[in-house]
Amino acid sequence: MLKQQFNLKLSQKLSPQQIQLMKLIQLPTQAFEQRLKQEIEENPALDSGKESTNDSEDEFGNQEEEYSAEETDFNIDDYLSDDEIPNYRLQANNYSADDEEKSMPYAGGITFIQHLKSQLNTYRLSETDYQIALFLIGSVDESGYIRRPLEDIADDLAFTQNVYTDADNVEKVLKLVHQLDPSGVGARNLQECLSIQLHRKTQTQPVVKATKIVDKGFDLFVKKHYKKILAKFVISEEELKEAIEEIEHLNPKPGGSFVGNNRVVEHVVPDFTIRIIEGELELTLNGRNAPELHVSRTYNEMLKGYKDTKKKTKNQKDAVLFIKQKLDAAKWFIEAVKQRQQTLLFTMSAIMNYQKEFFLTGDERNLKPMILKDIADEIDMDVSTISRVANSKYVDTPYGTKLIKEFFSESMKNDQGEDVSTKEIKKILEITIDEEDKRKPLTDEKLAEILKIKGYPIARRTVAKYREQLDYPVARLRKKI
Repeated sequence: MLKQQFNLKLSQKLSPQQIQLMKLIQLPTQAFEQRLKQEIEENPALDSGKESTNDSEDEFGNQEEEYSAEETDFNIDDYLSDDEIPNYRLQANNYSADDEEKSMPYAGGITFIQHLKSQLNTYRLSETDYQIALFLIGSVDESGYIRRPLEDIADDLAFTQNVYTDADNVEKVLKLVHQLDPSGVGARNLQECLSIQLHRKTQTQPVVKATKIVDKGFDLFVKKHYKKILAKFVISEEELKEAIEEIEHLNPKPGGSFVGNNRVVEHVVPDFTIRIIEGELELTLNGRNAPELHVSRTYNEMLKGYKDTKKKTKNQKDAVLFIKQKLDAAKWFIEAVKQRQQTLLFTMSAIMNYQKEFFLTGDERNLKPMILKDIADEIDMDVSTISRVANSKYVDTPYGTKLIKEFFSESMKNDQGEDVSTKEIKKILEITIDEEDKRKPLTDEKLAEILKIKGYPIARRTVAKYREQLDYPVARLRKKI
């Protein structure tokens, strides 16, 4: 049975422009620059540069600001041809002479694997052993380890290189790889890595004792069972200290020490800067977030010329329609960039004022509890917008460059019933652990008691969670002699 009924439904949908604006807000500075470059390349009606003081009307009679642009003769038919857009239309001049250089030079050199392979030329090897050594070097990961079982490597040599051997011969060649620099490369685990380095050091008494501990008592060392180590190797506490010091100076990741590995270093570009001027906070937006964009004067003049033409052909109408679409897109993008700048400034200004005491002192214990909704309510924006700003933006402060989302934290009650930031509690926990007697490190239960005395009544399991978030091991593994 068919039935008709009338339902009234209210729904809210974001327009394409709003979606694009949200995407722009989310972009950090460097990604935003790439987005600008892309838009300027794709829309020749969008220009960058300094504005002029002339005004003109668009085809609808609206007054618009006009800006300086390249003065060129522009023919509609030429524009509609397949010729490439001239280079001058694709260049963005968004920087002043004193701005920092945008591009970062990358150092040349050989890779880590090439560095290892080049050292094989100093050894006399049979053709088979040379192929095995090359294969082993190719199996070294970025940390300098060979993680695969030697039996699997022997099988792969047969299938991929037509080199037929066994695990024992692969291990013999691996001993040669262990002689390559940096020391410890080619190890199959941490114990072997440290052992290789110790065996290659000058054999002083502390080194000899450290070697014995690593080779024959590594499990005890890792678990910090120092009393058992003293008994097993019949050494004094002072000798154990010297041996541990030798071990602590070894490199657990020899691959990371190779400067020629050509890894690209990511450089954080702050989106904001906060400075203290005469006791007051001053917030500025990175100039690279605020480029000078404007609608092409040439395109506006084309529309004006079309308006003044008495007889309009169909081709002219089609061309002008296309130009009008490009102009509309350029105007919208300029407005979106302005809204992005305003949103970033409003949001960061609210965060700065909310956490004013921290920005004036740099003491993380002065961070107030703050969630996204606090800032959203402050500036009457959606929580999702605040999240987009906080999750991907950095601010340069007198105390270093910080990710904005680090200023947000949940609250807990202290013994006075006041809301305090969980970051404040973590900072106090961090200081307490750093200042503890490492001969008798504090257990989580003891840490909870100390925090309670200081006015923060939190459970032992919560202390354990915060300690793990701060990347501190349990008390037994923090012990030193």
